[in-house]
Amino acid sequence: MPLASLPERAVVAVTGADATGFLQNLVTCNVESLPEDEARLGALLSPQGKILFDFLVSRAPGGFWLDTARASAADLVKRLSLYRLRAKVAVEPAPGAVAAAWGEAPAGPARRDGRLPALGWRLYRGDGEGPAPDADAAAYHRHRIGLGVPESGADFTLGDAFPHEALMDQLGGVDFRKGCYVGQEVVSRMQHRGTARTRIVPIGYRGGPAAPPGQPVTAGRHTLGQTGSAAGERGLAMLRLDRLGDALAAGEAVEVAGRPVAVEKPAFATFGWPEAAA
Repeated sequence: MPLASLPERAVVAVTGADATGFLQNLVTCNVESLPEDEARLGALLSPQGKILFDFLVSRAPGGFWLDTARASAADLVKRLSLYRLRAKVAVEPAPGAVAAAWGEAPAGPARRDGRLPALGWRLYRGDGEGPAPDADAAAYHRHRIGLGVPESGADFTLGDAFPHEALMDQLGGVDFRKGCYVGQEVVSRMQHRGTARTRIVPIGYRGGPAAPPGQPVTAGRHTLGQTGSAAGERGLAMLRLDRLGDALAAGEAVEVAGRPVAVEKPAFATFGWPEAAA
């Protein structure tokens, strides 16, 4: 069972008598139905439906913990505090470290990662509590990339991507049956009209390491998108699937920096896929 410390992650605590209703009316996922042992993907959106902050939310004493990118944690506290008004809620950074485990179930308190069973578990603890990590963050990201699961900052830019583009609809991060939340109308319209043409998908390289993030993915004279995080000979890329379908139907090779790549549909995905690429 690998156990990796994730120093790039931080925890924000949302506690108080009104914590459940407060979050339920703001974020994309359903916190009312959240089991005690799950860390569920969610996001706070702009009114235009773009992801401002993403996180894994889990139950905690007196409320919830939001496991989010450390670089944006302070801004998440500020943004949530703007919505607090008269609600009996406290929003503040929480102490402790974030770790991820996969393979066998870890010893001690752990929350299963609600995105995919194969991702494993999240652990939140103070210094010296629980088992010591025996792997680094790079090992976790190799595991994540191998499964085709994107991460903000590496695979999409906060403030610039819709939940569908970041596969949140595929990974349990959007509840389409709950009530209103910020940006809900845009997300629901994309879902019901099937207008999400851009998706983050795995790409495989042949004969060498994957390209670094931010490289154009092309087919013929057309740009399909750009690369994201990578590990070994695999990576992720945000691509226009309609353009991918056109390119493959025309017999054009998909390339990154002149190197051919194989574009894959994530094993967990249920969205439409270009027929010529199947």
